[in-house]
Amino acid sequence: MSIPENVLMIGFGAIGLQVARHLDGYVNAQICQIMVRPGRENEVREQLDTDIQVISSINAVNPMPDFVLECASHEAVSQYGPYFLEKGIDFGVVSVGAFSNPEVFDSLQASSRAGDAQLCILPGAIGGMDALSAAKAEGLDQVTYISRKPPLSWVGTQAERLMDLAAINMETVIFKGTAREAASLYPKNANVAATVALAGVGFDKTGVTLIADPAAMGNTHQIKAVGAFGEMSICIVGKPLSDNPKSSALTALSAIRAVKNRARHIRM
Repeated sequence: MSIPENVLMIGFGAIGLQVARHLDGYVNAQICQIMVRPGRENEVREQLDTDIQVISSINAVNPMPDFVLECASHEAVSQYGPYFLEKGIDFGVVSVGAFSNPEVFDSLQASSRAGDAQLCILPGAIGGMDALSAAKAEGLDQVTYISRKPPLSWVGTQAERLMDLAAINMETVIFKGTAREAASLYPKNANVAATVALAGVGFDKTGVTLIADPAAMGNTHQIKAVGAFGEMSICIVGKPLSDNPKSSALTALSAIRAVKNRARHIRM
């Protein structure tokens, strides 16, 4: 029997909570430590039914994990990614929008090479990234991403400062631009845009449209791509997490899959 993987999870918001619940009792990979902001330790411990160690400093990490799963923020990616990668520890990223900053992406790439560790970019709320990445080999002419969500799902974002979200009664475009701009202005909502950009034609060539739609039944993600391979259109209508309407439930499931896949001999 193989030794279970020791996993450190950074962050414990709605996504982290779902990951911890789903992996509780999973024998092949165990979350042994959760790192959160100082002052949140007791709050997080009260939400856990297990003896997972809750810490608030990188200096408290002990033992060193086999895998680190980031479920926190763009800042956490840039702050902790290089440290673990340089130590040869694979680092999984949920907050993919952090890579809209080329310096962050270059830093983690360099650290990955230096430590001979894998930087694992999770697909999150969208599918088909394997097909998009494969199509890139023969050339992509155009890639666009459209995100459609109920108006109140945009509360707490740049859109709330631009318009009265509660008063929206028809489909309204709240942003149109590049993936780099979207990931920067809407970091909690536009991680999918960043994922699409990395798999396809890059941050500055990927077109993004964000829509507030009172008729939306969930969080809709649509990708269209045209290239030498032909054309593709991918559409996912996902349910948001009950604890955070800005996040898709599929994002949490993607993180869970990433951990479980590390212990599987056959991976899909």
